[in-house]
Amino acid sequence: MDKPKVAFYWCASCGGCEETIVDLNEDLLKVAEAVDVVLWPVALDFKRKDVETLADREIAVSFINGAVRTGEQEEMVKLLRGKSGLVVAFGSCAHLGGIPGLGNFWTRDTIFQRVYKEVPTIENPDGTTPQEKTSVEVGELTLPEFYDTVKTLDQTISIDYYLPGCPPPPDLIMNAVNAILTGELPEKGAVLAPEKALCDTCPRSKGKPEKISIREIKRPHEIMLDPEKCFLEQGIICLGPATRSGCGERCIRANMPCRGCMGPIKGVVDQGAKGVSEIASLLGLEDEDKISEEDIEELFNQIADPAGTFYRFSLPASLLRRGRIG
Repeated sequence: MDKPKVAFYWCASCGGCEETIVDLNEDLLKVAEAVDVVLWPVALDFKRKDVETLADREIAVSFINGAVRTGEQEEMVKLLRGKSGLVVAFGSCAHLGGIPGLGNFWTRDTIFQRVYKEVPTIENPDGTTPQEKTSVEVGELTLPEFYDTVKTLDQTISIDYYLPGCPPPPDLIMNAVNAILTGELPEKGAVLAPEKALCDTCPRSKGKPEKISIREIKRPHEIMLDPEKCFLEQGIICLGPATRSGCGERCIRANMPCRGCMGPIKGVVDQGAKGVSEIASLLGLEDEDKISEEDIEELFNQIADPAGTFYRFSLPASLLRRGRIG
């Protein structure tokens, strides 16, 4: 009996999702024995034509990581969608837009202006920027179109399942692979991770006070963080209340607050707005005191880069989707 065919593809992301596949360690051998990998450009010598020759839906499942930023990426994910029975949005960037999605606060032109003309280390006297077509002696060279807006994977193709995280934890990957191989999958569109909020599984939750009142907001490098205390209790922005669990609390255990890479819990439309709401509800003084709008504004002004803090991983998937143009 032929093994099910599996594909891995990398769009706009850092490559950490590819690394986490290797982090499966000995389980990677089990996966290799159970499936036939037909595309994994970062590790094996496959070409686009290898995918094009496959029949429609011949690939059992494609794991696609990264947001969609260029024309080439859009072409490849559409090709893989047609050739695959299942497509899994693999990691935060495919799921929500991720760190590349923060580019949506700017435009293609402002990004090119900054990167190729303004940064202190650039040496570009002619102000040259990337062109989609350039003629040289040997012919015409082409580059993919660089889109104005970063898109999530499901804003480009239909998605069957989501594996969240930056990167997805190895145990969730193996659970997903086993579920696919056995056919024991949840309904289409499900996020293959626990439904609880991170605060519910946080190792610091036992010592967390019933009521938290944030009177001053700090950044992690500004204070000596108590490894036993809730970050919010220490005045550190932590997105645990607005973020799905399942990551193994890796950041928390390293004494760093949750940044939201696992995405929102079920039913939350906009993770960033949920995070703002959760934090806003904690801003204030003791119950017997009254806090004015000016006090709240002063507290919010202590948050460095609010947009980047609350929408670090989810801007393209949010109600904002991008910063206003013009």
